Amino acid sequence: MGSYLKTSAVRCFRCCGLQSSPSPLWTALDSLLCGAFAGAVAKTVIAPLDRTKIIFQVSSKRFSAKEAFRLIYCTYMKHGLLSLWRGNSATMVRVMPYAAIQFCSHEQYKKLLGSYFGYQGKALPPFPRFLAGSLAGTTAAMLTYPLDMVRARMAVTAREMYSNIMHVFVRISQEEGVKTLYRGFTPTILGVIPYAGITFFTYETLKKLHTEKTKRSQPYPHERLAFGACAGLIGQSASYPLDVVRRRMQTAGVTGSSYGTILGTMREIITQEGVVRGLYKGLSMNWLKGPVAVGISFTTFDITHSLLLKLHQMGYFTH
Repeated sequence: MGSYLKTSAVRCFRCCGLQSSPSPLWTALDSLLCGAFAGAVAKTVIAPLDRTKIIFQVSSKRFSAKEAFRLIYCTYMKHGLLSLWRGNSATMVRVMPYAAIQFCSHEQYKKLLGSYFGYQGKALPPFPRFLAGSLAGTTAAMLTYPLDMVRARMAVTAREMYSNIMHVFVRISQEEGVKTLYRGFTPTILGVIPYAGITFFTYETLKKLHTEKTKRSQPYPHERLAFGACAGLIGQSASYPLDVVRRRMQTAGVTGSSYGTILGTMREIITQEGVVRGLYKGLSMNWLKGPVAVGISFTTFDITHSLLLKLHQMGYFTH
């Protein structure tokens, strides 16, 4: 019966003169769906490490791998296993639209830049490749920033202070003002431009080099993971100090600090904690979680996107 329905659908497509490839609308919807799923899977996997990194980023306590895993263990013993995922609901609310917008807009920016530079349907040269990633990251960050602020607040506070996502929004708006929801926005954008640009650039470049060397159009899943891990490692290392600055500014209202400007925050961090121990605090944790998250994210997106494309071509979806 399933075979009959599939064959009938394909015949219907042919009779109507429709192509087997999905329409631009379906392509955009597919990218949104796959991006949201990829972001959710990746962030859930590394959520305990992400929460631990944020706690160290916003404190003056010295970071070490031993102290990080001690914090994870103590949190588990005191509050239970699920406490390691505190704030993950806010992460999902943020990361699913963020990843969806980022991946979808990246596909669209690649097409626009490819058309503009005369590379329609071909791999983009280095600068447009970097630009497409930067624009995608900037677009996603601009549209979802308040959710990032909420996630940071929930990660560093006890449940008694903020019971859920809406509670964070209400308390911040009432006690600190609506503008607080955008505190740290500038360093976020300044960090996203190199991070997203370098990450997408590195991943796309490695895939291009792989195709040229192996003559295979698509890498295997483990190769995608490796490419994504390299992309995440390079991208996050390049923009990490701005990540520390934005976290300090985002959580200033609950840590008792007065971080108002990017330069002022950097100056205070360097004065009190030093360059390496301050601006790069938690980077080694990022080297562990970042490549894993980016690798899983890119791999999940590519695999699910390819699967949906095959389903379109087999006639399981109407246009």
